[in-house]
Amino acid sequence: MTEPAVCYALNGQVLGIYAERADLWQDYDAMLGSLRVTGAAEPDFRINIVETELLDEAPDGSLTFDGEIPEDGHCRMLEDGQIVHLIFPGRQTASINGAEGWAEIRIRPDTKPVWTLSMLVLDAALDADDQHMLHTAGLTLPDRDAVVLIHAPSGTGKSTTSLALATQGFGLCSDDAMVLKLAPGKAEAWGLPRHVKIHRITAEMIPVVAPCLGLQWDRNGEQAVSLERLREILRVEGSGLKPVAALLHLARSPDSQTRLVAMTRTDAMAALAADNVRIGKTGLMPLQKRRMGAIAKLVMAVPTFTLEVGASPADAAQLIRQALAQQD
Repeated sequence: MTEPAVCYALNGQVLGIYAERADLWQDYDAMLGSLRVTGAAEPDFRINIVETELLDEAPDGSLTFDGEIPEDGHCRMLEDGQIVHLIFPGRQTASINGAEGWAEIRIRPDTKPVWTLSMLVLDAALDADDQHMLHTAGLTLPDRDAVVLIHAPSGTGKSTTSLALATQGFGLCSDDAMVLKLAPGKAEAWGLPRHVKIHRITAEMIPVVAPCLGLQWDRNGEQAVSLERLREILRVEGSGLKPVAALLHLARSPDSQTRLVAMTRTDAMAALAADNVRIGKTGLMPLQKRRMGAIAKLVMAVPTFTLEVGASPADAAQLIRQALAQQD
């Protein structure tokens, strides 16, 4: 077999990408560039990216999703036994077989790689190693090498809260995407080392990040800042596995005061699953069932809280430290 164009080490899973040109896998390098390895053995999961005019937009299988994806347009998803097909009509398709450890992405020469499709293929690669990508932030505690996971729907303030905690001695693993890996009796996680998107409002609330920002903002009022740049002013962690110390559900405070209150495990599971488990036209697909199971194990393994963030997100730092000290 030919050598992969690039390989990434994903904490026990080696991902190999086969493509003729670097621009075909640039989305993966934007997320995983710091995890690139050379001289790896045969990859555990293979992604073959082919540039072609021919796209199979009518594969066999049961339709599980047919709708619009924000920023990326119309998408269809079909399940055919162990193979999942993704179709972005006229632009890009993918076939994924997690059980056999491969995916093939086919892309038209005149189109740009679709970000959502790239993420779904990465999700499948991690799932093949019993790792589960979660839409959460992750920060290590100031006094030990353990991580707290913070989850909430987009726009609730995960990035702002994460950066505020990082100014108080917490270590930033990721502001948006953590990977959960479970072992008997413990839960561990690591952060995808991708850029942090900082909103104008976040920059106003946390002025310490100003040296990392340029003058140009995108249409959403955000700037993407690399972890390397943030590391110059804040504590930024590497991508090694770390034990999970707690799970926090982020909510806006009703009275501008920041507080941390215990959350039942049932409520914590429901809140985390609502933002991380997708239900298709035919119910839960196998990957989603495994993710639901992982979430259930996570909430049983660690304390769960609601973090109500008020006018000063940095106030959460002391509350988290005090609450977890009582758990020890």
